[in-house]
Amino acid sequence: MEMKVRIGLGSIPVSRSDPADGSGPVGGSVGGSGLGPEFDELVDELEAKGVDSVWLSDLASSRSTVDPIVGLAYAAGRTRRLKLGTGVLVLPGRNPALVAAQLAGLAALAPGRVLPAFGVQPALAGDRSLYPVPEGRRAAMFEEALVVLRALLTGEPVTHRGEFYQLEGASVGPAPAKPLDLWLGGRAPVGMRRIGRLGDGWLASFVTPEEAADCRGQIERAAADAGREIEDDHYGTNLLVVPDEAVEASWPAALAAARARRPDADPERLVARGWSGSREQVLRFVDAGLTKFVVRPAVPVVSRRDFVATFVAELGPLQT
Repeated sequence: MEMKVRIGLGSIPVSRSDPADGSGPVGGSVGGSGLGPEFDELVDELEAKGVDSVWLSDLASSRSTVDPIVGLAYAAGRTRRLKLGTGVLVLPGRNPALVAAQLAGLAALAPGRVLPAFGVQPALAGDRSLYPVPEGRRAAMFEEALVVLRALLTGEPVTHRGEFYQLEGASVGPAPAKPLDLWLGGRAPVGMRRIGRLGDGWLASFVTPEEAADCRGQIERAAADAGREIEDDHYGTNLLVVPDEAVEASWPAALAAARARRPDADPERLVARGWSGSREQVLRFVDAGLTKFVVRPAVPVVSRRDFVATFVAELGPLQT
């Protein structure tokens, strides 16, 4: 059976933004200020162009973003088809019961369109104090929060007595008509085992196609060991691209930013050079077993509308 290749867009910073928080394009900041009319225009453009999905990053201390749940709820009210993803939402340090209530409400407003993905660590160092976690227990808190979150999203009363959370007959509503698939980020072996045991999909970032193939194998083995199965088309990645018009001026800076995130990897394997490079990279990932993609510009763009139009023309035909 042919797997569905779907390609969505993350936030699109524009060159006039120059955010003082330094999160920049690789950090995922929404372009310009990214707020108000600019966000309206982006969401409306994605809906009109038939783009599969929009993904909002969790960057609480950034001055150029909104909370992803807030932003996606706003986008849900302006659209009827566009899927809505968190890319990714930091779970440790958040109350999983309240996150479950937010996602349940969002799924009621936009049934069949909510794509929650979760991560362990904040992307911005300055955000870590905003998600209080006991020293050395972040991973354990993440796993317990994920268990609580999944149980509450069934709509049934939940009694849970764990290390971090105590619930007695708790429930949130309305329960999603169809269970939400909970995707997880990460690339370390412990994260791959966690996805096999507890997740429904994998949304990677800063991985090469070869690493992605290996990670998928790790997830599949861990799922089999746990008596579970991850659906074949529930493997994806973020993909950074330097648009053609920016390659000459911005390629070195994009590579430097990627090298800072992954000093152990060849940055030219982590960033797509131009739109032809992005097409080639998508096909390499498909060969590696990934079929879901979140494309983000690796550098600020001159025109958000032009970027979206070119994205649709260049990468839209690769969807199946």
